[in-house]
This record gives sequence, C-alpha cells and structure tokens, in this order.
Amino acid sequence: MTILVTGSAGFIGFHLARRLLERGEQVVGVDNLNAYYEPALKEARLAILEALPGYRHARIDLSDREAMAALFAETQPTYVVNLAAQAGVRYSLENPDAYVDSNVVGFLNILEGCRAVQPKHLVYASTSSVYGANGKLPFNVHDHAVHPITLYAATKVANEAMAHAYAHLFRIPCTGFRFFTVYGPWGRPDMSPFKFIRAIHRGEPLDLYGEGRMQRDFTYIDDIVDGLVAALDRPPAPDPNWNPAAPDPATSGVAPWRILNLGASRPVDLMRYIRVFEEKLGRKAVLNLMPMQPGDVTSTNADVSETMATLDYAPNTPLEIGVGRLVDWYLEYYGR
Repeated sequence: MTILVTGSAGFIGFHLARRLLERGEQVVGVDNLNAYYEPALKEARLAILEALPGYRHARIDLSDREAMAALFAETQPTYVVNLAAQAGVRYSLENPDAYVDSNVVGFLNILEGCRAVQPKHLVYASTSSVYGANGKLPFNVHDHAVHPITLYAATKVANEAMAHAYAHLFRIPCTGFRFFTVYGPWGRPDMSPFKFIRAIHRGEPLDLYGEGRMQRDFTYIDDIVDGLVAALDRPPAPDPNWNPAAPDPATSGVAPWRILNLGASRPVDLMRYIRVFEEKLGRKAVLNLMPMQPGDVTSTNADVSETMATLDYAPNTPLEIGVGRLVDWYLEYYGR
C-alpha cells in the first residue's frame, strides 16, 4: 500500500508523513520546496523524512500536468492526501497567480491522477477561511460557506466543489478538511504563532492586528494529524438522507463526498495566547496595536461535532502544552 502525500516538506504534510512512516506505511511525498518561506526549513523537514524507511520524495510542482500524471501512473497510490497549496491569506493580495496555479490547476491535476488510478480515498486540505463573511459562530459544516473574502479562500471553495464533481462523476471518495489555525513544532514562519515567538524572543515590536481583540481556534498539530489519519480508512459514501430540495453543504446524496472541520473547538483571545508565549519565553511582548487587515475576520471557532461523530476525533492538547512544545522546538532549532 502506498500513500501519496503532497506538501510533504510543508508543516502539516511533514507531520502526517512522519506519523504514517512511523507506523510502517510506504509514503511517496511530493513537494517543490518553493521559496514562499525559508526553503532551509523545508529541507530540514525533508531530511528527517528521507532518513525514515519507506519514504520516497518527488520534487514536482503540482501544476506540472505531465509530471503529476506520470507520478500517479508509476506509484499507483492506494490513498492520496493533498496538503500542498499556496497558503497565506495576505499573500493572496500580492500574488494571486500563485494561488490559481497551485490551488486550482494543481488540485485539478490531483483529481485527474485520482481519476486515472482510482485510490480508495482522497483526503485534501480546505480551510476555515472559506467561512468568510459568515458571522455565525461556531462555524458549522452544515452551514453554507459561499462568501469567501480572499482569493485564497475562494480557491479552497473551488477545491471543495471540484472534489464533489469528481466524486460524483468518477466515484472517487473525497473528504475535505477545513483546518483552523494550526500551530506546533516545525511550523510555518508566516503564521502568527511563529511571529509571536520570534518577536518576543528577540525583544522586537510585535504587530498585533485587530488591536488584539481577535480570537482564533488555535489547533495543535498532533490533533490535526490524528484527524487526518483517522479519516484515511473511513472514506465517505453518498448520504442516503440527503435532500436535493434542501441540500446539506457538508454531504452529498449523489457522490461519496463530505466536508469536516478540524479544529480544537476552543477559541482563544489573542492577548491570552500572547501571555502564554510570554510565560514560556520569560519575556514580555512589545505590542504594536494595528487595525484589521484586509481579508481578516474577528473570530474563528470550529464546531467539530460532526468530525467527532464520524472519526472519533478528540482534540485534547492543552494550549499551554502545545505552546510549550512549539517554544522548545523554536529555541532548539534557531538557537537560544
């Protein structure tokens, strides 16, 4: 059995690939190690994976149709997990082409590969950003998410729709996961937890958008990986109770397709989050309160009741434990 994991040198992909390898799976990783953030960090993650038995790496850009088709034909994966994407809300305002190339064209190539080899299950990353202008909290997968407010979110809405079409036409079981602010060791430098550590550790001013009045459903990486692994062997089937006159946005009556949230379901005030970093680092933050940025939302909060019922999902990493592990890794990797 071969599991194809795209974005394997990325934050979530690295952790998932390592978990799968440690339990004895054969993993083919795909990552082009682009320079969106420091390639050295991606290389360091990849070196860990390549030292484990059962790992093979393909340095391919998802938007390369011929290379992706050849990889699917050669490896014939039993399962596919697509975690490769051009991420980042704000960067989509600066470089929209990168999002279309990676997140739309790249995902189409994943779907075409799955059409050719018919894996048992395609699991792919969506995002909590798809909820966009929806102000109803907590975010529930059974509510419509059709008003994205960034191009990044719009590409992920497109992914969910594309997956449904392929699940319907070619009977490819598809599960899309909407991730909520993932953090932990080996995390992305462009995300807020990493920026908090770096600024506090260096004694530099920390730009805090929304003047610190925002909330985020910070989710520790191990809890995310638990959900992904639990999903692999539990592909969806068409929902026999689905009503086309009142369609459920999270399931389908005509396709083996579903949408699930992956979050901690414990939203945290940004100021409290920063206080935990201060305690772990033994230093006070120098705060520079800023207005909201375009594309930001005030709060995120995941309703994970459907994920718990479907996958026995139970996010259980306390904030203090997760932040402590992240700080320990940062100080070890970057030096004290």
